[in-house]
Amino acid sequence: MRSWHSAEGIEVRWYPLVDSTNDVARLWAVDGAADGSVVVADEQTAGRGRRGAVWVCPAGEGLAFSQILRPGMPRALWPRLALIAGLAVAKTLEKYAMAAEVKWPNDVLIGGKKVAGILVESIDDAVIVGVGLNVNVADFPEEIADTATSLLRETGLEQDRRILLEQLAQSIRSHASRAERDFPELLEQLRERCALSGKRVSLWLGNDAVMADVIGIGDRGELVVERDGRTEALMQADQIRIIR
Repeated sequence: MRSWHSAEGIEVRWYPLVDSTNDVARLWAVDGAADGSVVVADEQTAGRGRRGAVWVCPAGEGLAFSQILRPGMPRALWPRLALIAGLAVAKTLEKYAMAAEVKWPNDVLIGGKKVAGILVESIDDAVIVGVGLNVNVADFPEEIADTATSLLRETGLEQDRRILLEQLAQSIRSHASRAERDFPELLEQLRERCALSGKRVSLWLGNDAVMADVIGIGDRGELVVERDGRTEALMQADQIRIIR
């Protein structure tokens, strides 16, 4: 394990192999890790996405990291952090001349293809923001080859993962610190990058698969859709797929 402090004072612990960076970060948070601290691994054996989906991160080609946040806002507002983290990642990637979008609630897309996924979990006094980002991935498994991309495939250039990690960690911590005070402003930035607005989608609501037309993102960060002639505000939905 290597460790260091970034220029912004963020402590980073980089492991060659872990089960899950979120699990390692959770233990560190319980042990008193400071706000912004980061766990990153070259390889995970049990990385996961939302709803327990498996997150595959090729060893040495992607970034799999988890950042510990200690929000200075009411716990009821913590769900905002999933959206804010997606925005922070998207804005960081824009520095690399890529037009990134956020697929509500917390995937990041480039050119309609997934480049990053975010999993947010909480414990008593901290939030763990897990990020999986395809950085220098050249090839993907056949089952996701048409829906996934990487920074390498989009730019043709390999990126320094340490530099990118520090930029992402600083961006996430900075945006999270504004999640209560500046939420309306951040929400507008998110709407500008919303990959679903105006799209026809399929999604799962509980055990039901439904079709809906996305109107946009509401003032609480909810997904506003029109379905069967009615407008609905969704705080949670799964397996969202863009149809057209």
